[in-house]
Amino acid sequence: MFNPKPVTLITDKVTLRPLTIEDVDAFYQAGAFPELWQWSLPNQCISKEQCHAWLIYSQERVTQGQQVVFAIIDNQTGALVGSTRYCAINREDRSLEIGFTFITPKFQRTYVNTHAKYCLLKHAFEMLNAIRVQFKTHEKNLASRQAIGRIGASFEGILRNQKILPDGSFRNSAFFSVISSEWPDVKHSLSLKL
Repeated sequence: MFNPKPVTLITDKVTLRPLTIEDVDAFYQAGAFPELWQWSLPNQCISKEQCHAWLIYSQERVTQGQQVVFAIIDNQTGALVGSTRYCAINREDRSLEIGFTFITPKFQRTYVNTHAKYCLLKHAFEMLNAIRVQFKTHEKNLASRQAIGRIGASFEGILRNQKILPDGSFRNSAFFSVISSEWPDVKHSLSLKL
C-alpha cells in the first residue's frame, strides 16, 4: 500500500528526520535569510512566532496524512540546515511531490541537496513503490530549476497561473518529474555525485 509516513533517512553526509515543534529555534536560524523566501511566499521565518505557527501547521498536515515533513541535518556538524517534505500525496495513483525545500545559504551548492534528494527519491521508489515523483517551483526561480534539473528530473512545462500568492499576484510554476522507469538511471547518476 502506498502510504508515506514519517521516517528517518540517512546517508553518510545528511540525515532526514521528522521535523518537530522542538526544532523551532534551529528552523528559524536556518531559514532567517529573506533571499530563501523570494520565490516561496510567505516568508515562514520572518519571526520565531511565524516559524512556530508554520511548524504547527506542518504537524497538522502530517497528522492528517497529507504530508511527511523532514528536518535536514548535516551529519558532520549536527546542525539543522534546512527542511523538505513529501506533499501532494496521491495514494490511489502512487505519486507524490518533493517540495517546500529550503537549505540555509551556507549549505547551498554543497552535498546537502544531492544527498537529501537521493534519500527521498530512493525511499519513494524503492520502499513506497511510487510511480511518479514531481517537483515544482516558481517559473522565475532559476536556481531551484537548475538544482532540480541536476538531480535528473525531467522538465515537463509551465503551468500558468497555477497559484495565487499572498500579495494577490499569480504564480506560474515550472513542473519536473522522475517516473519509476527512469529511477534506475537517475539513481546511478545521483550515486556518482554522492
